Amino acid sequence: MIVAYHSIFCAYGFWLPNDPRGSWSDFVGAWELFIAAGPATYCGARHSVAGADHDREVRNTAKASLLHSPMRFDPRQIQSIATGFACACSEADFHILACAIMPDHVHVVIRRHPRDIEMIVGHLRSRATKQLGHDAIRPDQPIWAKKSWNRYLDSPDLPNAIAYVNNNPRRAGLPAQCWPFVEPLG
Repeated sequence: MIVAYHSIFCAYGFWLPNDPRGSWSDFVGAWELFIAAGPATYCGARHSVAGADHDREVRNTAKASLLHSPMRFDPRQIQSIATGFACACSEADFHILACAIMPDHVHVVIRRHPRDIEMIVGHLRSRATKQLGHDAIRPDQPIWAKKSWNRYLDSPDLPNAIAYVNNNPRRAGLPAQCWPFVEPLG
């Protein structure tokens, strides 16, 4: 039985549909990106492929072909995004069990909700974008990638997913994150 979701949504330019490690996309929507790195690299893996060996030159060539620079959140923007997430949780009664807001992507583990996970991600991104504007630190370029990667979790998967998300900043050499909208598992 599905009890929660692990969702990863990316900043613009972070994980491209033709990433050499694989992606969750089956289509490359920009001709320049297709020319730079080829067709989509759909990968149905249920585990992270971020550390997989790959041709970094191909990945960097693809990123260089984007219309805008890849988005990178600074610490103020990360805090603003968190404030937007808190607003979304309050508005829609989302129960987030783990959250890592990285400089170029976000991980959340969220309890099952009557809304579809894609709608939940859309609501979180929308409130984060609105908060960035309110705080006058919204970049003048696309902020988010179009799609998210969502894994449905049953009870045995939940503790591992929470630990994975909570450890994500430390694995990247960043400080641990503790957000007031994240609820303890219980």
